[in-house]
Amino acid sequence: MKSSNFLVIESDAPRAQAIISALSFLGYRPVLAERVDVDVAGDQWRGAFVGTVEDEAELESYLALLGRGARNLPMLVAADSPVATSLIADDARSQLIELIDLPLRYERLAEAMRSLQTRVEPIAASRRFVGQSGPMQRVNGLIRQVAPFDSSVLVLGESGSGKELVARTIHDCSPRRDKPFVAINCGAIPAELLESELFGHEKGAFTGAISTRKGRFELAEGGTLFLDEIGDMSLPMQVKLLRVLQERVFERVGGNRAQRCDVRIIAATHRNLEDSIERGSFREDLFYRLSVFPLEMPPLRQRLEDLPALISEFNQRLVQRGLSSVRFAPSAMNALRQHGWPGNVRELSNLVERMAILMPHGEVRAADLPEKYRGAVSMEEVSGAALIALMEEQPVIADAFSYGEGDPSVLPLEGLDLKDHLAGIEIGLIRQALNSANGVVAHAAKLLRVQRTTLVEKLRKYGLSESVQAG
Repeated sequence: MKSSNFLVIESDAPRAQAIISALSFLGYRPVLAERVDVDVAGDQWRGAFVGTVEDEAELESYLALLGRGARNLPMLVAADSPVATSLIADDARSQLIELIDLPLRYERLAEAMRSLQTRVEPIAASRRFVGQSGPMQRVNGLIRQVAPFDSSVLVLGESGSGKELVARTIHDCSPRRDKPFVAINCGAIPAELLESELFGHEKGAFTGAISTRKGRFELAEGGTLFLDEIGDMSLPMQVKLLRVLQERVFERVGGNRAQRCDVRIIAATHRNLEDSIERGSFREDLFYRLSVFPLEMPPLRQRLEDLPALISEFNQRLVQRGLSSVRFAPSAMNALRQHGWPGNVRELSNLVERMAILMPHGEVRAADLPEKYRGAVSMEEVSGAALIALMEEQPVIADAFSYGEGDPSVLPLEGLDLKDHLAGIEIGLIRQALNSANGVVAHAAKLLRVQRTTLVEKLRKYGLSESVQAG
């Protein structure tokens, strides 16, 4: 008998049966929470449905059946569930929750599961370090050294270089791995709201505080609190944070009861905090509290040998999300190695996804890349046999025309293949017309003064038809 992989928490028997039937139809193996035994609880859970539950205490007792992975489990939550509001308010869980109305409709249930999957897979995949370059090996070594201890870590590096991934990996490799990992971007929250976000607030503490709310320190209790962009925190908040780090005690906004906290602090910034200290915008005593173990994440331009591995990893994530993978030809890889990557790994991830949308299952060549990534191989510079040589990766022909330095109407001394030469000119003009027409064939045909059906045939002939719109 197959083991269960989807926990259903629903006390209303008819609703529970309907939910189990619907999940079974989608290929899951649901089981009602009250029927879970010790043997089943150890299996690989895929998700949970939360419906009619008396209160949060009852919910937590059921979720305890899922073991240490409960906080990272995707959940379908009935919109009318008594605990729906509190679950959504829990920032550590909210991104893995999908509200759903009952009675269930197959289309909505399938859509909700797909939505959850697109959020779960990147979270799991994002915790994988990719690359075997020297800089990355040094980072991995430092992570292994510091992870077992509770020392504060300050992760330094440019935006998009993977600082949060470092923090998550340290947490996952630490004795606190079974407890929450809670992140907050100190630069993205207005200074007047940051105190409430960190320490929570009592009901009525300020206008809009309609209920008591836990802060990130409480949510991360026993685990790790990641303070991203700590260099953007205001000086008054720095003073309050320093007190908590020193005394391990805080108070909710509007409250007067001191609460002790047990969290590991990992902070990150793209700023030079020592320069900020000299300018008076960052406290020196807080800097030394945070930087017990500084760890610098290398920018992508210093680990270009990891490009193939990173692209392969991003392709896997795209496939998990239902998109197509994409291949980069040697000419495109050479162009990418010349790029400065100011946005680092995040920029590369965005580029791979963009090209997967534009050229699904295709091969991206240098001339197919967005202009700023092409390096010396600009579309305006590629003409005649040089373009066809680039597409077919024939350097002898490419050298003959020097990417635009030669005149395509002049016969080289060594001669040329007339058929390939004319095809190259035609492909170059077709590509320029499609670029001008945003990929719409009908508009491109007007620019080339040919019938739409004629252009479609030429696109098929040259294998360009997958990346255009039929319009």
